[in-house]
Amino acid sequence: MEQLSALPIMPGYVRARGGVRVRFARAGGRTVRTEVAESGGFRARFPNTFNPSCEAVLINTGGGMTGGDALATSIAVEAGAAAVVTTQAAEKIYRSQGPATEVSTRLKIGAGAVLHWLPQEAILFGRAHLRRHLEAEIAHDATLIACESVYFGRAAMGEALDEATLRDHWRIRRGGRLIFAEDVRLEGRVVDILSRPAIAGGARAVATVLMVAPGAPARLDAARAALANAVSECGVSGFDGMLIARFLSPDAAALRADLARFMINLTGAPLPRSWQT
Repeated sequence: MEQLSALPIMPGYVRARGGVRVRFARAGGRTVRTEVAESGGFRARFPNTFNPSCEAVLINTGGGMTGGDALATSIAVEAGAAAVVTTQAAEKIYRSQGPATEVSTRLKIGAGAVLHWLPQEAILFGRAHLRRHLEAEIAHDATLIACESVYFGRAAMGEALDEATLRDHWRIRRGGRLIFAEDVRLEGRVVDILSRPAIAGGARAVATVLMVAPGAPARLDAARAALANAVSECGVSGFDGMLIARFLSPDAAALRADLARFMINLTGAPLPRSWQT
């Protein structure tokens, strides 16, 4: 195995650390942004839309992240507002010499509000070390649709991810009560771990879609029907006011196509334009 230098290539003080904080509220029959804060190399832009919701596109001007970089995103949607938050492009997680790449997201959704959290995929390069945290606080009658996906290596380059680390942490609370908790830890030779039948069966791309909404389980049959022609291995279940869909595929492009069709069906709206470019 290749030995890494004990000395960092770049000192810690030049690492990218920052984030974006956005608050949405309802005004005059539409949703508008009422607070925007940006730091480090991270930005938020707001395309014009022709519907009552407001769309935000998060941008990493650095073009990727590596060990020691940290991104914190905070999204608040006040009562009755509706927002869609996505990213400009896939987030590339480059090789680390030891420190983790930290990505943390906090979502707060008020009474009767709707948030579609739809970032594009994270692509892990060899020796990447990603720690990702997603926490959400949702009012009893609010709606959250959250989609997170990870590609292990660059499929177009024929890259097999040997050494890498992924720690993925989800905590979702509705009305102050914890309703969904999940922790994923992959560490070491990821390509071998993913090849195990009980883990991913050889998949190189994975995705999770979580819907928390009043009456969400009643949409289970329609959600399963939307997966009928999927190429990826996938499935959806419903319970306790939630729908949860999982996607696995050895082909990242196939997973993205299946995921996009499913999200259009689930949200009842086109995906953000950045997903289509």
